[in-house]
Amino acid sequence: MMRPASADAPLVMAITGASGAPYGIRLLEQLLVAERRVSLIVSSHGFRLLRTESEVGDLAGLRAAVGAERFDRLVTVFDDGDRGAAPASGSSLAGGMVICPCSMGTLASIAAGTSRSLVERAADVALKERRPLLLVTRETPLSLIHLENMRRVTMAGATVMPAAPGFYNRPTTIDEMVDFIVARALDHLGVPNTLAPRWGESAND
Repeated sequence: MMRPASADAPLVMAITGASGAPYGIRLLEQLLVAERRVSLIVSSHGFRLLRTESEVGDLAGLRAAVGAERFDRLVTVFDDGDRGAAPASGSSLAGGMVICPCSMGTLASIAAGTSRSLVERAADVALKERRPLLLVTRETPLSLIHLENMRRVTMAGATVMPAAPGFYNRPTTIDEMVDFIVARALDHLGVPNTLAPRWGESAND
């Protein structure tokens, strides 16, 4: 049975190399707005993604993009190559983990339990400790291998959330489409938010 997330423990957040940098940046920003402590891991491919798809070129750029004051107060950064860091141990308390965006390579490694990096090991820890694990995947089309890996991690206790924005709220900007996914991710992490209108509500409700 999955253990409920603790509001006092930090959330582990990882950014990997799947297309979708705006999702990761916005999610981190909103976690900090909600005053959630974050253990942040950005893979080497994640940094390349940020440079390719946003104005963020490095960790300093990410800090500036999400709010330097909140970042310094609430974020602890871990090197993806350090498999001995705190998120690699089940004895280190965490309120769950989110990988946003989550590449198919990262998904495959989690499904296989290879734990070659800190991102993969932290996800393995979330599963074995029965903590929430949210994977915001971004790929299209999906091969049978991708689908099978999604099935395997779901059976192990993870939640797979493909970055597929809805259109019932009639978005008119890319930011609104990003917020749709980020709002759903925040919901699954137990973080209150009003980023996007919910079904049956108008934007002004």
